[in-house]
Amino acid sequence: MYNNKEVINYFQANRILALKLDHAVSGVGQQVTNQVETLGKGATRLLYYTSCFTDEYNDVCQQQKTEDLRFRNAIIRIIQQGDVVYEILRIYFEEIFKYKTNEQLEHIKRALMAVNVHIAASTLTSAGYALAVATSVRIGLNLSVQLSGITGRASGTTVGVVATYGLVQKAADSAHRLQVRYPAYYSALYMQELEMMYFLVEPVFERAGALEAQWSSDSGIANIITRMIR
Repeated sequence: MYNNKEVINYFQANRILALKLDHAVSGVGQQVTNQVETLGKGATRLLYYTSCFTDEYNDVCQQQKTEDLRFRNAIIRIIQQGDVVYEILRIYFEEIFKYKTNEQLEHIKRALMAVNVHIAASTLTSAGYALAVATSVRIGLNLSVQLSGITGRASGTTVGVVATYGLVQKAADSAHRLQVRYPAYYSALYMQELEMMYFLVEPVFERAGALEAQWSSDSGIANIITRMIR
């Protein structure tokens, strides 16, 4: 449905990987694995890794190793599979529509139409509507602008290496915030090994107040969708 060009370009700019989209063919997974495994360590994360030499902080060390592995796996998924941003959005909308009745979905649809937001859903079920809304939000999302606000292009050998690994820490911090604020959504992303990519859309979610959907009324959810699309 979509491609990952924006995301791939972003990781190329920040030296997470050095692959072009048109080179994403069989065997690329191992190449990406090797590149991500040899990332330099950001200053903060380097400091945390000193805990590996002390027994009392072994849990911190193990946590970072797990985060590094899951970040690497998410990068591989970006290269090998479909649009990761669309998947993150789809999982989000599936979570907030999970227990909605057809009447509630109809109310949300009418509220959106009232502000000239039209969602082309083939079926008015929670799963079908989640797919349709995720598609509408993804189409309208200028991800290049969002990504440019997260971090600048890494430059210089030493500075670039530190900045690159610092991006892993940024991803981990974002995932931790999500785990605290919306545990159910975090768990859904975790099951798909996508929680370490949440930072890609976090600015959009923050601007739209998207994490408040877990407590919002149907009208409130419609307002959140409107802000995400516009």
